[in-house]
Amino acid sequence: MQKDKTPREKHPSAFEPMTLILNIALSVFGAMIGMQLITSLGVTPSTSIIGAIAAMLIARIPMEIFSKYRSTHRQNLVQTSISSATFGAANSLLIPIGIPFAMNMPELIIPMLIGAGLAMFVDTALLYKLFDSKIFPASGTWAPGVATAEAIIAGDKGGKRGVLLGVGTGAGLLGSYLGISMSAFGVAFIGNIWALTMFGIGLLLRQYSVPLFNQDLNALYIPHGFMIGAGIVALFQVAFIILKKKKPAAATAGNANNPEDSYTQNEKTTSRILGLGFVAYLVVALIVALAGGLMTDMSFGMLIGFLLFAAFAAYVHELIVGIAAMHSGWFPAFAIALITLIIGMMIGFPPVALALLVGFSAATGPAFADMGYDLKTGYILRGQGADAALEVDGRKQQYITGLIAFGVALITVAFSYQSFFSQGLIPPVDKVYASTIAAGTSPEVAKQLFLWAIPGALLQLIGGSNRQLGVMFATGLLILNPNAGWAVLAGILIRFVVLKVKGKQAESTLSILAAGFIAGDAIYSFCNSLIKFAKK
Repeated sequence: MQKDKTPREKHPSAFEPMTLILNIALSVFGAMIGMQLITSLGVTPSTSIIGAIAAMLIARIPMEIFSKYRSTHRQNLVQTSISSATFGAANSLLIPIGIPFAMNMPELIIPMLIGAGLAMFVDTALLYKLFDSKIFPASGTWAPGVATAEAIIAGDKGGKRGVLLGVGTGAGLLGSYLGISMSAFGVAFIGNIWALTMFGIGLLLRQYSVPLFNQDLNALYIPHGFMIGAGIVALFQVAFIILKKKKPAAATAGNANNPEDSYTQNEKTTSRILGLGFVAYLVVALIVALAGGLMTDMSFGMLIGFLLFAAFAAYVHELIVGIAAMHSGWFPAFAIALITLIIGMMIGFPPVALALLVGFSAATGPAFADMGYDLKTGYILRGQGADAALEVDGRKQQYITGLIAFGVALITVAFSYQSFFSQGLIPPVDKVYASTIAAGTSPEVAKQLFLWAIPGALLQLIGGSNRQLGVMFATGLLILNPNAGWAVLAGILIRFVVLKVKGKQAESTLSILAAGFIAGDAIYSFCNSLIKFAKK
């Protein structure tokens, strides 16, 4: 048989001089924006869409040197860089080092920065290796990634797709201005209906618990207990997926008739990567412990217990944040780090160890989730795996771009954190962690966590690993976002009715509109955050 000599499309390199310079410059911008907003407003808006728009505008500069940016793959690298730097600087680095500052332990800032930086890079490496595995499939929702991809495709091709995206983006901007959570509304059009229904119910219960039941669920640690139970079961479900042997009749990887088995990473590789990930977190925990001087504050047995718990907590934190981000586009990283802190307090770790523990835990997850969104964008732009070689190479170039952006974020934070802290500017959540450590815990809290972990575990068990009912319900309970629950459930209802009337052919239209809603919400959130910051 004659071989196909058609040249394959080659993915642009992250090391192209112009691309590298532009990505470093945008990474510095993204890191500074992330630090400014997380300290002044307590949030980090998604900058992926902003990066995509910037790349599209650069491509239209009438100069030959910028014409290469008409490539959607280069635009993908640009948005990956700014998005990685924003989340890396704000969530993975500044939040962890702000905790010892808030606790008046400035001597722990550098050890925490070293540990958080290492954890961030481990976080990114694990997502890169686990993306398109059975646990984190490329076919998963990853809603912000879908929105960014659709924006880039619309900018490239226009036509009906461009019109639909424009309509969706306009609706997203208007809805966000009116106070509707359009990202929640949009994700309901493309995510798992079961998972998102539980997410929406959780959001509503958190919003209306006080007027309906005269009880603040958060004050009773009910969301935290639910997440502990659901998280433990989710961990066992991940292990079961990896260890489960395939039946002989099962389709092999790459079978076009069974795309669910067409994963880049097989179970054996996934198992090895997860094992190496735990070892890596254990090593980072040891470095943090040694740099933070825990050997002088703890007995040898307590130190070993701290290392094992810190590595395990970071590991679980990452997986739970990744699962929530994949299914809903949101991730309760702050709340899950708080759960880690509360359990650490119950174990009896001293304040210095607790500060390092919660910072280490908080550093894992955000980079994992954000890289998942970016790789989903690239996956769509590269034809959703149609060209396996292009997909693997493109994913690698995105990973390299992300590493460069995280490196820029680390340098930016290292040189600028003193300027922020000297003005009393630290992420608001750090004050919550510090006050929690100062207040201590009680047997009543332990009782509440254990009590509500039981229904959380049962719900996760009933839903199974595909639906993630327990984790998504707990995610909704942990997030206080007015009317987001109504937006999710309304979106699911509209999606159900449209598909019932129009059939499967309407899925493409709904997906593009959903991407527009999410893009509009992201653009409004980013611009609104800048306006609020400018007024301060």
